[in-house]
Amino acid sequence: MLSSLPTLLPFLLFAFVASITPGPTNILVLSNSARYGLGAAVPIIFGACASAAILVLLVGAGVGSSLTSWPALQTVMQWVGVMWLSYLAWQIFRAPAEAISTRKTEARLGWLGAASLQWINPKTWMMALAVVSVFAGAGEDRFAHVIHLSVVFFLISLPCLGVWALLGAGSSRWLRSPQAMQRFNRCMGLLLLGSAWLSVLA
Repeated sequence: MLSSLPTLLPFLLFAFVASITPGPTNILVLSNSARYGLGAAVPIIFGACASAAILVLLVGAGVGSSLTSWPALQTVMQWVGVMWLSYLAWQIFRAPAEAISTRKTEARLGWLGAASLQWINPKTWMMALAVVSVFAGAGEDRFAHVIHLSVVFFLISLPCLGVWALLGAGSSRWLRSPQAMQRFNRCMGLLLLGSAWLSVLA
C-alpha cells in the first residue's frame, strides 16, 4: 500500500526535516539525555513521536478543522504551550549545579509530558494539517493513506529524536563538574525559552 503512494519520497523528506530540525521537543530530549542519561530520553521520544503520529491520524479524520475555523482556539493553544515551555525552561535554568553523576531523576520529563506538549502545540497541529492536505490525496483510499502516513511519520521521527538523545548522552562526559552542569542547564533553559517564544514572535 505504501508503494502506491506517489508522494512517499517527498513525504519521507518532509517527515525527516520536520523531526530532525531543532525545536522544543528536540531540546527537551537533548537536555534530559545529558542530565539523566540516554534511558531518560526514551519515554520522551516515544511519547512525542506517538502523539504527533496520532495527531496526523486525527487530523486526517477531520478533527483538526477546528484550528482553521476557530483562529482563537489556535491562539489559546499557542499561549498555553508557550507558558508551559517557559515554565519548563525556568525549571531547567534554575536546576541545582550538581555533577551529573549525583543528579536525581524525579524532575524528568516523562512520556506523558512529551505527548502533552504535542497536543497543545499549534505548530504540531499545523504540521499534521500540512501532511494530510499535501500528502494524503483524495478518493476512497484517503483515510488508509492517512493511516500509513501517520505510521511512517512515527517511524521516521523516532531515529531523528534518537539522534538528539545520543548528542545529549555524548555531551554528558563534559558535565562531570557542578560548574559545567550549571552552564549546560542555563544554556538549555535559554534555548528552550527562545524556541518557545520564537513561535509567537515569528
